[in-house]
Amino acid sequence: MSADSKPWGNYYRVIVVLVGFLCLTSICSNYIIINFTFICMKNDMSNAIPDSNGTLKSIYDYSSGEKKWILWAVALGTMIGTLPINVLYVKFGARFPFFLAGLTSIISTALIPWAAGFNYWILILLRFIQGLAYSADFAAIGLITVRWAPLTETATFIAVMTSFTGISSTATNSVTGVICESSLGWKWSYYLHAAVGLFLFCLWYIVYIDHPQDTKRVSCKELSKIEKSKSAAHLDKSTDVPYGKLLTSPVIWCVWLNAFFEMSAVIVCSTYMPIYFHEVLGFGVTETGFWVALVLFIWLPVRWVSAVMSDKMTCVGERAKMLMFNTVAVGGTGAFFAVIGFIPAENKYWSVAAFTMTMCCVGVNSGGFYKCGVLHARQYAHVVIAAIQWTKCVALFSAPAMVALFVTTESVRTQWIGVYLVFGGLMQITNLLSYCIFTDKPASWTNSDEKPVAGSKA
Repeated sequence: MSADSKPWGNYYRVIVVLVGFLCLTSICSNYIIINFTFICMKNDMSNAIPDSNGTLKSIYDYSSGEKKWILWAVALGTMIGTLPINVLYVKFGARFPFFLAGLTSIISTALIPWAAGFNYWILILLRFIQGLAYSADFAAIGLITVRWAPLTETATFIAVMTSFTGISSTATNSVTGVICESSLGWKWSYYLHAAVGLFLFCLWYIVYIDHPQDTKRVSCKELSKIEKSKSAAHLDKSTDVPYGKLLTSPVIWCVWLNAFFEMSAVIVCSTYMPIYFHEVLGFGVTETGFWVALVLFIWLPVRWVSAVMSDKMTCVGERAKMLMFNTVAVGGTGAFFAVIGFIPAENKYWSVAAFTMTMCCVGVNSGGFYKCGVLHARQYAHVVIAAIQWTKCVALFSAPAMVALFVTTESVRTQWIGVYLVFGGLMQITNLLSYCIFTDKPASWTNSDEKPVAGSKA
C-alpha cells in the first residue's frame, strides 16, 4: 500500500507534530514537578530531623536559598546543553538526539525522590541533568518546524508545539496535587511522569523521520504541501549554518530580546504561581493545584486560535500582523503582569484573573516574535528557536534572582510588587523596539530567492 492510499499519508506532518508535542511536554513536566511538590515535601515527616530549637523538621523543607539553587541547577544545565544539543541536531537531525535527551530526563526524574532523601547535592546534580535534557526542547521545535511545516502553517506549528509549557504545567500541577494528598505521596508523581515519558519517547523513535522526502509514509500530496514556496537552499540537507551572520542580525537580536522578557514573565508565573496562590492569596493545596492548572490551561485555546489567524488572515500584511500579535504577546503581557502585585490579597480572584490575562497574552506570541524569527531565518530557524531556549535559561536565573532581590517573606504581597513591575516595564520597552526592526522578509544570508507567503502583502 502506497503512502497516497494510506489514511495517514496526507497528514503525516500532523502525527509528527502531535508526538513531538507530547515528548516536549514530558521533558518539561519532569523538571517542573518540584515546583508543586515543594508545598507537599515540607510536610513529609518520614525523615524528620531536629532543628536548632529541638523541633522536628522535615529534611525536604528547603529554605529559600536552597530552593533557589534547585531551580538554578536546571537553568545552568539548560544553558550549558543548548549549544552542544544544537550542534548534534544540525549534524544528526532530531530523531536520535531528542530520544537520548528524553531518556536522560526520564532516568533523572525517577531518581529525584531518592536523591532528595539521600543528599542535597546529588539532588542538585540530577536537577542539572534534567536541565541538560530540557535544552533539547526548543531545538526540536525549530527543526520540526523547518523540516515539516509548510510556510503557510508556520505559526500553527509553533503554537501547537510551544504549548507544551502550558500543558505540562496544567497536567503536572493537577496530577501532582491529587497524588500529594493521596496515600501514595509526592514521590509517586515522579515515578508516574517517568513511566509516561518512557512510553512517549519510544513512540517518538518509531514515528519521527528527519526528512519528509526520505520516507514512504508521506504521500506525494503531503510532500508537495510541505515543500511549497521553499527554496532549494531551504530544502538542502547539508546546508551549513552561517552563525556569524545570524549572530550579528539586528532582527534576530530583537526577536531574542522580546523572547527573553516574555519568557521571564512565563518563568515567574509557572515557578512562583503555586507559592503566590498558596502563601499570599491563601488558597489551600488542592485549590492551588486547581487554580494554577486552570490559569495555565485556559490560555491554550487563545494560542491555537491566534496562530491560525496569523497564518490564514489575508486582509493585513505579514509584517503588520507580526507587530499586532507581538504587541499583545509582549506589550499586553507586560501591562497585566505589572499590576498583579498591586491587587490586595483579599481580592484573590482578581489576582487569578490578572494571571489568566497575562498568560492569554503570552499565548499570542507564535504570530509575533516567533514567526518573525522563522520567516527571517528560514532554514536556520531551528538555531533561532534554540537560542530562544537559551534566553529562557537566562530567565530561569534572572526570575529567581529578581524574586530573591525583592521577596524575603513569600507571604507578604507588597514584596512581590517590584518583581512584577520591573519585568512588566521592560516588556513594554522591547515591544516598542520591535516596531523599528521586525520584518517578514528572508535574510540575505539564507541564500533563498524570496517567494511570497500566502496571505502576505508587499
